[in-house]
Amino acid sequence: MLWEAHATLLQGVRGATKQPGEFRTSQNWIGVSLKNAVFVPPHHERVGELMSDLEKFLHDDTHYVSPLIKIAIAHYQFETIHPFLDGNGRLGRLLVSLYLASEQILVKPALYLSDYFERNKTAYVDHLMAVRQGNHLREWLLFFLHGVAETAQSSIAVFKSILLLKERIDSDVLPHFGVRRQENAQQLMRYLYRKPVVDVKTVTELLETTQKTAGSLVDDLVSYGVLAEITGQRRNRLFVFREYLGLFTR
Repeated sequence: MLWEAHATLLQGVRGATKQPGEFRTSQNWIGVSLKNAVFVPPHHERVGELMSDLEKFLHDDTHYVSPLIKIAIAHYQFETIHPFLDGNGRLGRLLVSLYLASEQILVKPALYLSDYFERNKTAYVDHLMAVRQGNHLREWLLFFLHGVAETAQSSIAVFKSILLLKERIDSDVLPHFGVRRQENAQQLMRYLYRKPVVDVKTVTELLETTQKTAGSLVDDLVSYGVLAEITGQRRNRLFVFREYLGLFTR
């Protein structure tokens, strides 16, 4: 599964040419050069063995360990092994959500720890290095668990804001449309909560209607402040559900 996830993550982005979906077959490092590296992961010939040990650790039920503690340790181990030439950070963060979902701690793999790690990047790197160099595992676990709690609280707040936004649009905007157009507007709104950027062609195909009808609906949603045009062009225009997107960047 990790190989498939890695190959998918690297499609068309940085690292796409660095053995996507395969464990590394050469030495990597963190830093400017191997000579001046901040950290040098284990030799590539040991990666398979170390990743096998990590998998066994995650699935070992001999002694109960809280899934949050287990994935915190596993994340540290994964980032220390650094099994791929590129994309280790991205996949290591994804691993957290996937594991917690598999353990039914999360209903869906939607715990976005990347933001917490990025905002506290220096502390994140320092804690990982402290475990490697001095076995300061307790401090890493506290840092990780604080991130889980902070991220969960933030996610709950965003979700509540989304519900309030939906209620306001449903009560203040959609009633302005007639019965038939209201059905189309509701269908488009459901789509926008999944993909908040659209063009008229997409709306036409979604609603299985004419381009004129789709364009009129989009224009009305612009006039009500739900959508905003972002290209400034007369053709090939794109419209964004800006208030919704803004909830994720506050």
